[in-house]
Amino acid sequence: MTTPQTPQTATPATTRTLILSGGGAYRDPWHPFADTSRRLAEILAGLGHQVEITEDVGDRVADLRGWDLIVANAADGPEADIRPALAGLLKALDRGTGVLAVHVGACTLLRLRLWESVTGAAWVGGQSTHPPAGPARITTYPGRHVITEPAGDFDIVDERYAFLRTAPDIVPLAAHEYQGRVHPLLWARERGPSRIVTDLLGHDARSFDCAQHRELISRAAQWVTRAL
Repeated sequence: MTTPQTPQTATPATTRTLILSGGGAYRDPWHPFADTSRRLAEILAGLGHQVEITEDVGDRVADLRGWDLIVANAADGPEADIRPALAGLLKALDRGTGVLAVHVGACTLLRLRLWESVTGAAWVGGQSTHPPAGPARITTYPGRHVITEPAGDFDIVDERYAFLRTAPDIVPLAAHEYQGRVHPLLWARERGPSRIVTDLLGHDARSFDCAQHRELISRAAQWVTRAL
């Protein structure tokens, strides 16, 4: 007689997330990266992610093996040999590593020209700008993507980028109006097997006091790691 076997339940693998945070050589005078990276880590840990924050941006980008999600929240950093970082980033994208690019991190990473083609955004000197950080109304487009499916328009205190150079294929999921034009603030795209979300909000900790923004970050992280 065959003895019935108890079904085995597989333990889901933990999502491993690396936050590239501006600090040391990768800081700038305008962004409190330590605060915003901590708030991002709290959101992602709340999803069950195993999160590490690093300010050693250049060396870590050169070897991204073992990470499921990379969060870019750092400034350019110093002039350096970018070839190891470029190779590491390309390998991560080829493996399907998810990318969440936040605020200034969406426009720059280690001076890599490739980064614009990943995030779909670039700051253009003499053209790109932002109004002073302060209260703003954000428009969302719930019907365009699963990330914004439950979203509605919301108010936030933040710094809103405008007049960036953006890829022609982006589909804005959230936007704001400035100087008579609507400017995208959030979008999702794919590059090979990798999923990428660009979120131009997140200047300082006040941005993460907004429950609707935290929810968008949560859903974005789940989408890029194929958990949504």
